Amino acid sequence: MNGVHDLGGMHGFGPVELGEHGQAVFHEEWEILVFALQGITTGRYFNLDAFRYGIERMDPAHYLRSTYYERWLATITTNLIEGGYIASEELDARMTLLQEQPDAAFPLPDPESVQVPDPAPKPVLPDLTPRFAVGDAVATRNDHPAGHTRLPRYARDKRGTIHLIHGPEVFADTNAENLGEQPQIVYNVLFDGRELWGDSAEPGTSISIDLWESYLEPAPR
Repeated sequence: MNGVHDLGGMHGFGPVELGEHGQAVFHEEWEILVFALQGITTGRYFNLDAFRYGIERMDPAHYLRSTYYERWLATITTNLIEGGYIASEELDARMTLLQEQPDAAFPLPDPESVQVPDPAPKPVLPDLTPRFAVGDAVATRNDHPAGHTRLPRYARDKRGTIHLIHGPEVFADTNAENLGEQPQIVYNVLFDGRELWGDSAEPGTSISIDLWESYLEPAPR
């Protein structure tokens, strides 16, 4: 979907600051708790694609003023409510209590009473035949879906070359919305920087992007 989350190639947002391990750094203790919460919810209560899609559906103004882990907390909350595991009224009531009595200790629910689904089984992927081969010239589709997609806006309607064939993977676009896994072949496609950015590209720049087969078509001759 064409939301504010798709920042690739946009100006004015500054550099991405990562810690020594290549991840977003923690600035507050609560962010560590959100990181842990993501680890115990994603894969049990909702899949990783739904996690990403929940962030994309945040109100644009809320998204832009939120920190990295605030966005994580927002999508965890959204997915748990949509899955029926918690009710928004319950969440609002607990937030009201915390605001009225910030120093009070509130007991957590009895673990025996909490509904915890089993982890989702690892998908069994079919043996699919790739439509494209390494070295093939391809073009990305000029699609602008309202739902989840892993085809970046800056890479649509562009020409590239198949660099690697990863094999079949669950299709994120449908998996994010619980429409089925619908596996497809994933390719690593190499793009010349000038194809994506025109004369603004730095000399010698190339970018590789992992893309599902349905995003691609043979490049016109």
